[in-house]
Amino acid sequence: MYLEFYGLKEPPFSITPDPRYVFLSERHRDALAHLLYGIGKGGSGGFVQLTGEVGTGKTTLCRLLLEQLPEHTRVALVLNPKLSPVELLETICEELKLDIATRRGSRKALVDALNAYLLDAYAQGLRVVLIVDEAQELSAEALEQVRLLTNLETPTQKLLQIILLGQPELRDVLNRPELRQLAQRITARYHLTPLDRDEAEAYVRHRIAVAGGARVPFSRLGLRALYRRSGGIPRLINVIADRALMAGFAREQASIGERLVERAADETLPGHARYWLRRHGRYAAAAALVLVLGGAAFYWRHRPVEPPLPAASATPTPAPDDVLARLRERMAHMPDAGLGAWSQLLARWQVNSSQVSVREAARCQGVIAPGVNCLHGTGTIEQLARFDRPLILVLRLGEAHADALLLDVDATRVRLDVGGQPFLLDKSDLALCWNGEFLAIWRLPPELPATLRQGDAGPGVAWIKAQLARMDGKAVEAGPAYFDAALAERVRKLQLAYGIKADGIVGPETLFALSSLDESGPHLFRNLE
Repeated sequence: MYLEFYGLKEPPFSITPDPRYVFLSERHRDALAHLLYGIGKGGSGGFVQLTGEVGTGKTTLCRLLLEQLPEHTRVALVLNPKLSPVELLETICEELKLDIATRRGSRKALVDALNAYLLDAYAQGLRVVLIVDEAQELSAEALEQVRLLTNLETPTQKLLQIILLGQPELRDVLNRPELRQLAQRITARYHLTPLDRDEAEAYVRHRIAVAGGARVPFSRLGLRALYRRSGGIPRLINVIADRALMAGFAREQASIGERLVERAADETLPGHARYWLRRHGRYAAAAALVLVLGGAAFYWRHRPVEPPLPAASATPTPAPDDVLARLRERMAHMPDAGLGAWSQLLARWQVNSSQVSVREAARCQGVIAPGVNCLHGTGTIEQLARFDRPLILVLRLGEAHADALLLDVDATRVRLDVGGQPFLLDKSDLALCWNGEFLAIWRLPPELPATLRQGDAGPGVAWIKAQLARMDGKAVEAGPAYFDAALAERVRKLQLAYGIKADGIVGPETLFALSSLDESGPHLFRNLE
């Protein structure tokens, strides 16, 4: 309801885990480094423990971890730990795609199958990782079974790395005397704390910018109240800020101050509303009534009209549309194998034929026109969604192949344009015809070199600093444009957030990420309905 009023393209404070909105504080980066360390050389087959309060971002870190796993890693992810030891073993085997049809119910048979798999993986140079989310819900017996899995080893190396994610209660559970053997095997521990005040404000500014906002609708006092009432917990920041924006829209307040944030927190946080009502009496009731009536009136004016239900018919329901069959048919009858997608992409970037031909652009050889760059790479659809730009996906189905234009992405589906025809695919279907190969174009200052690193100076470094300052909601620093160690560290943080190799060097992928939050240029539509 408030998007147009505050100049936003989409709700900035949704609690769904959209990867574009990931904000990594210093503590989040340290926690992610601990997890990656545990999976890499440092874990040595022991346990890695990550704890944090509800809403601090443990699940988000787990998603980032899964996106950045080395290619030689195999993962078993357990999301529901309220299982018996046998059920837990069955779940682990299922996650690793083991055939356990004849082994169910037998702890020994399941462990034997798992041990054989781990030995085979070790022989192939693979690393196997077990991640248990909400691990504080594991029973003592199940935790002991998890510990016993670390006994699967060769004479020189453990075969299974285990990561336990949980709420602070997990630390208390592992401090029990009967679990001291497990506690002694934990090689890395990290407790994720809430954001501090500066990070909370940067978090709000980041989400507003990603949502297309040109300014932050919260005043300085409003931001401080948002931090104070949320305690720096990202999920609570989202809940309070979203309610405050709705209330500000209902009151037509362009700037949301401390009082409105306080009221939004009282309405959304448990245990606070009754105190506020006692303190403010009839004014609270009146304000609530105004909000309810205003919201109801708005909804009534703009409510979606449901189409009438079709009359009952004896005609049998047709079979579901086979989108992959239609896609294969379309790809097989595309004479240009996808140059139409390139024409659309160039048009959306306002690159005309006098600058570069479609066929020349499709070769994607670095700079394809003055100030227009092209990137040929690989990634996941979640990583590409973070860039928020239309892209070319290289599709292959059997002998047919074609370039398709990526238009929209949501949590489960993508919309593509293939030869001028729209296709709405589940991500599972996309995985059957796309191996991660993509091509993208974007605009950059013509004087910007292809690579920048620590020690460089000049206009290119100034542009990088300006982009990072804009993304962080800060003023551009005055002074010489020099690529120092602090800028290299900030670039690493950006790369980590976008799933790019975090080397601190600004190459084509990082340049693409830096340009992705510009208002200029095309963006994904984000409307799959």
